[in-house]
Amino acid sequence: MDKSLPQRLQKTCGGSFRNTALLQKRVRELVRGAAPLVDLKGERNPIKIAYAELERGLIELVADEESPSIL
Repeated sequence: MDKSLPQRLQKTCGGSFRNTALLQKRVRELVRGAAPLVDLKGERNPIKIAYAELERGLIELVADEESPSIL
């Protein structure tokens, strides 16, 4: 039986905060206009696109640079 997207996400991400954070960050980028890294034949759902990118190893989580603290 084909699993729904939320079920597939749960299986892939499990309890992993890292993958969940990665998906959230990539979805925000796609919503703001970033170009998809995969061609899903007309798919416009940013969650499905980000998940496909994660499955194919095209995206990774990179820590944001912290701004220097002012003393």
